[in-house]
Amino acid sequence: MKIAIIGGGIGGTATAHALLQKGFDVTIFEKAAAFGEVGAGVQITPNAVKALSGLGLADNLFESAFYPRAVTGRHWKTGSQNFRIDLGTEFREHYDAPFIHVHRADLLDVFVSALPSDVCRFNMACTGVEQTAHGARATFEDGSHFDADLVIGADGVRSVVRDSIFGSGNLRWTGHQCYRALIPTGGVVDYVAPESAFWMGPKAHVVTYYVKGGDAVNVVAVTEAAEWVDESWSTRASVDSMLSDFEGWHPDLQKLFSGVGEVFNWGLFDHDPMETWSKGAVTLLGDACHPMLPFLSQGAAMAIEDAYILAEALGQFPDDLAAALTAYEGERLPRTARVQLEARERGRSYHLPTEKEMAIRDAEYARRAKEDPRTTGINTDWVYDYDPRNFTVRAGELA
Repeated sequence: MKIAIIGGGIGGTATAHALLQKGFDVTIFEKAAAFGEVGAGVQITPNAVKALSGLGLADNLFESAFYPRAVTGRHWKTGSQNFRIDLGTEFREHYDAPFIHVHRADLLDVFVSALPSDVCRFNMACTGVEQTAHGARATFEDGSHFDADLVIGADGVRSVVRDSIFGSGNLRWTGHQCYRALIPTGGVVDYVAPESAFWMGPKAHVVTYYVKGGDAVNVVAVTEAAEWVDESWSTRASVDSMLSDFEGWHPDLQKLFSGVGEVFNWGLFDHDPMETWSKGAVTLLGDACHPMLPFLSQGAAMAIEDAYILAEALGQFPDDLAAALTAYEGERLPRTARVQLEARERGRSYHLPTEKEMAIRDAEYARRAKEDPRTTGINTDWVYDYDPRNFTVRAGELA
């Protein structure tokens, strides 16, 4: 099977690696001049680590990873802990995988370094995709086209492939904007605990965690925006604006923010869950089909899971594309829809407007912690439990 992947980010390169392992003929088309990722961190939760393990790449990622001690929730002003999920031996044994932090560029490099040097065509901006008698055709800005048995849209939240096949106009502006900064620390410092820390305040929250083996802290600071903010990871923002928006927050955060050299911001958009991702010889993957808010740290994880499952489905039905795509969607649509909607809900519960409402929320965190610490706080037990390596479908099981 000849397969074209539109987009050379984390989802596209993960998919290429997974498909090449199955023996498919794969070409990536990337609009940039080279592979590259923004200077930001990413939390690789156990479900994504299991997918990477299934692809044989987990050990490569561990070399550049930081292993946090816990996921914690903290009061925006006092720093008091309102929930804690320990990430030690018991956690790893329960989920059969660790929870790690990495730089996005290091994650991308894990996939890129495993690919043949000629698998990607750069400077190829896709302008549309259409069905053909024998598959699908992708057209490009330079006037060229490429015919394939299958075209996979891994081209992000503003997917040209999705818009070509399903139409545009379904992205939802959430009213949130996000500041992003990477602050060099040269190691673990006393004002940033070695945790994935969620600082929750009135109509805002901040997430801090170490990357680069502990040499830098990634900051994601989300506020509610009165005006539309572009969806772009490369829009520079004012450091003064960020400091102003978080004035009065805990002194440890103020000290951390004082080290910000440059800051970026982007508007947060999501999409109602789609009923299908595939038509004919075209399918979607990652943010192209399920853009989601970052509040469950699952954007990259869902794309990696998609890549693994799509390759497995095509491997199980190499001569029946319709069956393969039905199996892929049957496994992925319910899960990603739930993650999308749960992440949307976190945008509300993380940003409660009053101390009274926050206290009620935190009391619920404490109640759940007594029942099972893994279900407290961000309540992600069901996310981490998932193991894509267990996926298998027999023809008789397809609806």
